[in-house]
Amino acid sequence: MLRYLGRYTHRVAISNHRLIAFDGEQVTFRWKDYAHENQWRTMTITAVEFLRRFVQHVLPRGFVRIRQFGYLASACRTARLALARRLLRRAASPPPSSLTPPVWHCPRCGAPMVIGPILSRLQLATVTLGFDTS
Repeated sequence: MLRYLGRYTHRVAISNHRLIAFDGEQVTFRWKDYAHENQWRTMTITAVEFLRRFVQHVLPRGFVRIRQFGYLASACRTARLALARRLLRRAASPPPSSLTPPVWHCPRCGAPMVIGPILSRLQLATVTLGFDTS
């Protein structure tokens, strides 16, 4: 995962070779569709939408790209990742002896709260909770 993260953080928003055409109003560019076997596809969007998407990748003043700094920098990535993995193994705490969930208490009465299943909106609309509403 760290190798993937390192590759992702080293990329610019879009490189010039992926830009195909610009006619003054529309921008056409290539993109990789990871959901469909990494196929390259083209997309044409308005210039305003292209700029909106591009600006989302511009860093605020005072921030630096992490590709030039830190343990993911290209010059020292392999050595630093090895060191980080060694240190994490050494600092790893033993697994907890019991996997009992924490107990929360009701802020009103102090009784332990019972956490039920997570229900979807449709399930909530059709479920009867068994409360007496009379």
